[in-house]
Amino acid sequence: MNILDQIVNDKRKEVTLKKSLIPINQLEASVLFERETISLAEKLRNSNTGIIAEHKRRSPSKSVINQKVSVSEVARGYEAAGVCGMSVLTDGKYFGGSLDDLLLARASVNIPLLRKEFIIDEYQLIEAKAYGADVILLIAAILDRKEIESLSKCAKSLGLDVLLEVHDEEELHKSIMPGLDMLGVNNRNLKTFEVSIETSKELSTLIPDEFIKVSESGISAVNPIKDLQSYGYKGFLIGENFMKTENPGQSAIDFIKELEK
Repeated sequence: MNILDQIVNDKRKEVTLKKSLIPINQLEASVLFERETISLAEKLRNSNTGIIAEHKRRSPSKSVINQKVSVSEVARGYEAAGVCGMSVLTDGKYFGGSLDDLLLARASVNIPLLRKEFIIDEYQLIEAKAYGADVILLIAAILDRKEIESLSKCAKSLGLDVLLEVHDEEELHKSIMPGLDMLGVNNRNLKTFEVSIETSKELSTLIPDEFIKVSESGISAVNPIKDLQSYGYKGFLIGENFMKTENPGQSAIDFIKELEK
């Protein structure tokens, strides 16, 4: 069983348990549930830099990245840097994140927040909304076409933007449908964890223009972004590059300044 299958297996158990503990009506009663969301797609469409900065403590491929900095600090630093949005990992077992991280980020900033999670159930979308997310991630590698369709419809009904992530041409073809706002190409092969920016370039021509193109993973310098912008990419998800430094917010400020030169 590869790591992705393992994560999804554990996620199914986790969601089943959560459903038994916290009913949907309790999530819907959250103060944040009525909040007007901020569109990440709009922000990316109108940006010249398109940075989505991530809060990530650890990952299966890198173990510990940064356990020291507080989510609020990171979020405020990212906002000061002028990022288009912030991605918050909420998976506990493999990434050391939690829904509380999302809540703390929401209390600290007024920028679009993406709940980065392995979403397999509508319950997780309601959770995302209740904890202050504006955007959700759907991963084509773990969902079939029908699931992508029903989850994206549910997300839109909650006022959430949808970023759908693909890794190859096959996933892209099964995923393209109305109800998606952004199509993300993950340059990391989730089965081997190898990274190549070429994946984004190869798939760029196959993504219809109505979707905002986002390149994810393995971006650690300004030049690859400038290169990918010529392929029509408007969004760039950067996590490790900022998080592995002592001050992720400051790293984002320096990075964006260089990108704007």
